Amino acid sequence: MKAGFIGLGAMGAPMAGHLAARGLLAVIDNRTRNKADALAATLGVRAAATHADFAGCDVVALCVPMDADVLKQVEALAAVLQPGSVVIDHSTVSVDTAKRAQALLAARGIGFVDAPVSGGVEGARNGKLSVMAGGSEADLAKVRPVLEAYAARITHMGGTGAGQATKAVNQVLVAGINEAVCEGLALGEKLGLDPEKLLPTLMAGAAGNWFLEKRGATLLRNEFVPGFKCGHLLKDLHIVQGMARAAGIRAPVVDQALADYSELVLRGESDADTSALILLKRQGGAPDPG
Repeated sequence: MKAGFIGLGAMGAPMAGHLAARGLLAVIDNRTRNKADALAATLGVRAAATHADFAGCDVVALCVPMDADVLKQVEALAAVLQPGSVVIDHSTVSVDTAKRAQALLAARGIGFVDAPVSGGVEGARNGKLSVMAGGSEADLAKVRPVLEAYAARITHMGGTGAGQATKAVNQVLVAGINEAVCEGLALGEKLGLDPEKLLPTLMAGAAGNWFLEKRGATLLRNEFVPGFKCGHLLKDLHIVQGMARAAGIRAPVVDQALADYSELVLRGESDADTSALILLKRQGGAPDPG
């Protein structure tokens, strides 16, 4: 199997590295050309000059920021890939975008799997991501060797778009947990609690969670190195808010997180880790009149 990978950011680069380690990776590409060239030299693969360089790939994986980026890549790949090949999309986009991508590729006999991931940069580096996949069972079976290179869990959630629907649910939980952890730890600071005692105590009980474990200590030290960027979560939350409204559910957690991350981005924190949310929580509200 020959695989290609497009999108070499904080998640994509280590995912591509795992493919190279298994001897599956043939060619890579990235919006920033020098990043693709440098990583290609490190991994011993080709950096694509044009999309035609992916023509011999059985599978091409995408990990790009925006819906428009996904559709642009899919249109270009549809023109060069062979029938029977499959495109995997690891980006977080709307269900509608996933269905449009699938239709574009199906017209050329090319398969498509929407396969957003969860697990953060740590999961990508360690090859322990959770993959939530939508598409046909046949297409998923074809790409499973690629996914297994960087996933601890691969779940077929249903037809095209089911992966992105699952990621929307994931992001509601992520946003809510971020809100709770940052608010709670800001309160702990104000109450003068020792973080070296507070964090392990919280982790040992019902409040324990991934975000608290991975980001609790660093956010209290004002270290906001991605991780997952505030600007990327804000983009995801806009998608989720639209899906929640279309589904007719109340989503105050999403609304609050969207407002908070919008403020952080306006303050110039777009590239900071999402744990920078504590900067807002520390500001406080009106004092208790009592």
